[in-house]
Formats: sequence, structure tokens, C-alpha cells
Amino acid sequence: MDEGKYFIVKKKAVPEVLLKVVEAKRLLDSEKVFTVQEAADIVGISRSSFYKYKDDIFPFHENTRGKTITFMLQIDDKPGILSGVLNCISQNGVNILTIHQSIPVNGIASLTLSIEIPGQFENTAIIFEAIEALDGIHYTKILARE
Repeated sequence: MDEGKYFIVKKKAVPEVLLKVVEAKRLLDSEKVFTVQEAADIVGISRSSFYKYKDDIFPFHENTRGKTITFMLQIDDKPGILSGVLNCISQNGVNILTIHQSIPVNGIASLTLSIEIPGQFENTAIIFEAIEALDGIHYTKILARE
């Protein structure tokens, strides 16, 4: 099975450690705690469990207007790569809200995008799988979903 796939799973099927990671992330985001260690202690997991799963689980929020996803990419600093990413997004009918690209270091640039996915869009994983399949893409990470 491909590790890049995304799934929607009912809460009762999610292992407790993953739910605790989500809760720890919420505590950190809300600034109720200031360190990962504090958040991990409160929810009852180890710091290593938090770091192991923090990039792999996010709460799913339904939204009739669509949803905003902010994600980061590491891309090769070569002509046409950014254009390919933007074309991939627009071909899927998704609206680009913001784009920020860092100055490339050692031939790699970091790119942060916020996109608005229409409410009728059924499978957001399609967009990320298409982006990840493009040449020159090293890494993708979803930073936030609203």
C-alpha cells in the first residue's frame, strides 16, 4: 500500500495515541502550553510518540463553503517547477489564496501555499498525490486545515 495515501477513518477506529497527538497539537496551537513536553505530559503520551505522528494526523472539519489548506513543499530551484505546481492546483479547480517562496538554498526552495478547496470537492488527496508526483518535488507537508 502506498504511504502517500490519505484516509478518512471514524474516531472509534483511530488508536488512542493518535487521538492524544491531536489533542497535544491543539494545546500547543491554543498556547495553553508552550512546550511539546508539557503537552505530551498533559495528554499522557511520550514526546517521541508526539514527534513520530505529529505530521500524520489532523482533525477533519466539514465545511459547506469549502476548506482552506495550508501546506509546505520543498522543490528544486529549476525553471518550470513552481509553474507545474500551480498548474496542477488550478487544473483540479482549486483556488490559490496565498503563495510564499523562500530564497533557494543549495538548489532547494521552500514553498508555502494556502488553497481553498470547493465544498463539492470529494477527494483532496488527489491534489496532493498529483503534486507529489511532479518532478522536482522533494517533500510535502500539510501545515493547517480549516
